[in-house]
Amino acid sequence: MAIRRFRIGDEIALFHVFYSAIHDIASRDYTHDQIEAWAPADLDPKLWANHLRDLRPFVAEIDGEIVGYADIQPNGYIDHFFVSGNHPRRGIGSLLMNRIHEKAKLLGISELTSHVSKTAEPFFVLHGFYVVERGFPIRRGVTLQNALMQKNLKCGI
Repeated sequence: MAIRRFRIGDEIALFHVFYSAIHDIASRDYTHDQIEAWAPADLDPKLWANHLRDLRPFVAEIDGEIVGYADIQPNGYIDHFFVSGNHPRRGIGSLLMNRIHEKAKLLGISELTSHVSKTAEPFFVLHGFYVVERGFPIRRGVTLQNALMQKNLKCGI
């Protein structure tokens, strides 16, 4: 398994990771309508590509296949963190989280935050995050549930 930086051309493969993570994994915690609102098949490819180029995520590969990705922004915010629904529980998420922590240390970031799905919350807790507040974002007219989670890095990573 290898972790590398995002490259132009990764956008479609990363959409497949995003889509499968939500439709295959998060679907156990969200209704069909919530899943369709969160990860619609008809997402605008240009908007998607532009967003990923702005995020500049780390990309996880196994034998050249993209199986996960995650970003860290200069303020310590993790916007996207997804592992393919075809590759759950193989350590991909932990490798990505470790890379995020390494980058945070290099950037002198003292705190990580992220809006995390119900499905991802136990994983983030395992990695030292705690819930700051519950949220109910609306996507395509459908209410979802997430949590703003935080991790203080001042005391070590």
